[in-house]
Amino acid sequence: MFVTGGVLSSLGKGIITASTSLLFKSMGYSVTAIKIDPYVNVDASTMSPFAHGEVFVTEDGGETDLDLGHYERFLHQNLSKNNNITTGKVFKRVIEKERKGLYLGQTVQIIPHVTNEIKEMIREVAEGYDIAVVEIGGTVGDIESLPFLEAARQMWIEKNKRDVIFVHVALLPVLRSTGEQKTKPVQHSVQELRRIGIQPDIVIARSERPVESEARRKIALYSNIPEKAVFSDPDVEVIYEVPLILHSQDYDKYLSELLGVEWRKPELGKWEDFVNRLKNLDEGPKLAMIGKYTKLKDSYMSIIEALKHSSVVVGKKPKLIWVEATDVEEGKLDPKEIAEKADAGIVLPGFGSRGAEGKIKLIEAFRENRKPLLGICFGMQMMVVEVARNLAGLEGANSTEVNPNTPHPVVKILDEQKWVKYLGGTLRVGARKVLIEKGTKLWEAYGSESVMERHRHRYDVNPSYVDVLEKAGLKISAWDENRVIPEAVELKDQLFIGVQYHPEYKSRPLTASKVYTYFLKKIS
Repeated sequence: MFVTGGVLSSLGKGIITASTSLLFKSMGYSVTAIKIDPYVNVDASTMSPFAHGEVFVTEDGGETDLDLGHYERFLHQNLSKNNNITTGKVFKRVIEKERKGLYLGQTVQIIPHVTNEIKEMIREVAEGYDIAVVEIGGTVGDIESLPFLEAARQMWIEKNKRDVIFVHVALLPVLRSTGEQKTKPVQHSVQELRRIGIQPDIVIARSERPVESEARRKIALYSNIPEKAVFSDPDVEVIYEVPLILHSQDYDKYLSELLGVEWRKPELGKWEDFVNRLKNLDEGPKLAMIGKYTKLKDSYMSIIEALKHSSVVVGKKPKLIWVEATDVEEGKLDPKEIAEKADAGIVLPGFGSRGAEGKIKLIEAFRENRKPLLGICFGMQMMVVEVARNLAGLEGANSTEVNPNTPHPVVKILDEQKWVKYLGGTLRVGARKVLIEKGTKLWEAYGSESVMERHRHRYDVNPSYVDVLEKAGLKISAWDENRVIPEAVELKDQLFIGVQYHPEYKSRPLTASKVYTYFLKKIS
């Protein structure tokens, strides 16, 4: 099943893909989801969060589009880096084959060589599953999407039975002056799709409110589909409602009919319970979200969702207060005032020197006010820097990422990273074993001596400074499996925890992250 989009990006194709995958899995089918990104980057590793939102990390170390995170959360299963196909990956494989002479002297072209490679990559991921849901990123009409749409069209032609279908998601805007739902954007989007040879089997209308009967009639008429093939995807309070809304419209029944597979009543009881509890939570503590990409909240998508999952376990939903560390650094915000107003804080991840001093000032303010603090990745490293400066008395202490000439490099580049020449795909990334120290707060959170958590970093706490830091009161509460790289830190006498890894990547609606759950329980 291919999911395409029209009119504009960020309509929610990823949520439709994730919701469809959940519905089929809830019927007992084995399902995988694939995200196609038409950009020429090989992966998302070198992209700024401002450009593309967060980089989601898979278990096997893939640095992927954030939609892979939605897929994993809805499916409750790990996906691979191969589930994210990009133009860069496709071209790289084609060029490598050409250099090896595997095309036997042919002139290598978009059709058939690039489109054949796309089809092969999709089939490799889909192998062994009953159903594969494939989201084609961007919007219909984008020049970079054309090879992928052509490959999808060919896959439909090549099948002997109707086991390839197309779902098109398009914007159904409301004209404020009249309150009328305008179908022209959907119509033109479908026309563009049909122009390149794809007839959608289903149209999903994204709108502020449910699709009205007249709008449904027009969409069906001009899309050349029956009215029952037009589905509504209105704005919702929480994204986890979407599969339930689609199910209420018999979307899963119609999909099963189109694909010629048996419809089974989806088992959605636990999912419905989760959604109902999430929508009816009591208001919790004020939680300062301290970051450097706060103007684009998608930069921290997995953390936001992990907090929702843990909120359901705890029974209270924190009120998120976004704090731009760069504004603190430039004197536009007072860190002491923020620490006084908030009940707790999370020091968010983010590479580079911009905003680092702002984070350090906020960490100091929160620690001195004895306000609970949780640091993630770079956030944890800045917590170490703050303790080194203000508790251990190491004047000028810093990370060599922020200041290569610091007199006290309490955070340094990983030994394995010193000779790396390329930035893309070279971080310490993916699932790694973490050894938890008994008697620590982290041990209390996990209740286990070892866990597998996902990483994405190039710098670590300098082991040479561990003794000095621990004398100042900072406990190393977790190590890597070789006991060389400090994986977590905490203060003994207050809730001040930092982890080098990203526990949010493995958080699921029905199995919340133990780190975020522990933190929310302590501050609620």
